[in-house]
Amino acid sequence: MTGAAGAESTAELGRRVLRLRTERGFTQRQLAEPAYTAAYVSTLEAGKVRPSEAALRHLADRLGVSYEELTTGRSPRDATRLRAALTDARRALATGAAEDATGLFEEVRDEAERLGFAEERSAALLGLGDCALETGELTLARDHFEDVERLLAGEPLPRRIPAIRGRAVAHLLAGELRYSCYLLESAIDELNASGLHDPYALLLLYTAAIAPYMDMGAHARAVRAAELALALAPSVDDPGLIARMHRGVARTLIAEGRTAEADASLAKAQELYEQLRIHTDLAHCHWMRGYVHAQDGNLERAERELRTARDMLASKRAALFTVQVEVELADVLRRRGRTAEAEALLLPLLARSPAPEPVDAPGPVETPEPATAPGATPEPAITPGAAPGPATTPGAAPEPATAPGAAPGPMTAPGGPGVTADEAGLTAERGAVHAGGAHRLLGLIADERGDVEAAEEHYCAALSLLERTGAAGDLADLCRLLGDLLRREGRLEAAMDAYRTGLGHRAAPGTTTLGPAPAEPPM
Repeated sequence: MTGAAGAESTAELGRRVLRLRTERGFTQRQLAEPAYTAAYVSTLEAGKVRPSEAALRHLADRLGVSYEELTTGRSPRDATRLRAALTDARRALATGAAEDATGLFEEVRDEAERLGFAEERSAALLGLGDCALETGELTLARDHFEDVERLLAGEPLPRRIPAIRGRAVAHLLAGELRYSCYLLESAIDELNASGLHDPYALLLLYTAAIAPYMDMGAHARAVRAAELALALAPSVDDPGLIARMHRGVARTLIAEGRTAEADASLAKAQELYEQLRIHTDLAHCHWMRGYVHAQDGNLERAERELRTARDMLASKRAALFTVQVEVELADVLRRRGRTAEAEALLLPLLARSPAPEPVDAPGPVETPEPATAPGATPEPAITPGAAPGPATTPGAAPEPATAPGAAPGPMTAPGGPGVTADEAGLTAERGAVHAGGAHRLLGLIADERGDVEAAEEHYCAALSLLERTGAAGDLADLCRLLGDLLRREGRLEAAMDAYRTGLGHRAAPGTTTLGPAPAEPPM
């Protein structure tokens, strides 16, 4: 080591030797003998000389510490204690409320920073990011993940992938689908270009990419990500990640109408989550299985699964995921003819949302700037007509409570038990895709009871929310609904504008803003 960094390291080492010697009550001569002199120790403690390895091993032996502790300041005992505390924090996030785990992660972060343990500090920050994802504090989550990336800036890219993936999920949950894809694809390209074909890192990235691809209508790319994830899975021995992969693959199978295979994939994930006691991810399995049953027309089973998911997420105070499930549940209730219940569930979810910009009539589609290099053939949009799909996979998913299986009970307050009124709610910055889905459902309910003005208002609010996310399939379906309503009212020009807008979202080049697919690893 040379230059300023070397001088700083030498001075720090000298201070460490001085502190340890003073704590043990040694004189400089007692520490130095028999191999060295008191003057040498004095010079070393003043930071004026960089000792040899032999000298450091002599000093470590005399001071009763390991060579590693003397040279790095890392005590094996402290490192073991912090790793145990990290395990406790992860268990708390898995089995309890994220707020409880946050306190534990904060303690580890602060202690690791005091001791200069970068690895344990980055692990604690990653855990804090996962906690913030679960509580729906998306800006805070991004900040924590960015802190991890800065802390590990000098480390190999695979070490930073969990933080990059966490940041991408936070942007996805905020409705920033393009940027989420950009982060994931850039990391995949960098890994493959550098020859760092780390199976764990690649599986993490491909699994995370499935959800934004699906929401943007990039169905073919989502299917390919799922295929690559399945091919990588045998090289990874992390059961939690394998379970998450099965959940992602199920989304592509659902879109292809292969619901039996999707349910089988979800059953594998559910079994792993039950073994690992990962509560939030188990709740997501119930959520997606509810969606599968709804697609198959088995609305009673769909309602039961969605209520189970909602109650599990609410018990963990995972507010954002809870209200997203309630949008799915409301659609099932509407389809079962219980529109009053559905409306009562949806309206409070949007009560605290700032009103989106009004959309008088759809105009020409504006193609957004691509997050990655433009030029790719647009992916086919997801077939419109279905209710909004399951929300994106949360961060490092926590561990599930015992899955309740009782028959559905009475409706509870929005957000479910354990979620306060202030925590519930969907906005343009927090769950924008599901906020659009909620307005879409309220528009359908108003349309079915003949309240044309309210239906148009909700459709336009949904359009405003979804246009900023780039959720192509949902936008196309929404424009069809709005066009049909306007056509029935005799407003043919406005109806034609709505249909054209929908066709533009379905087929206009660049509407997914995805450039060429990222390079693939050698399989």
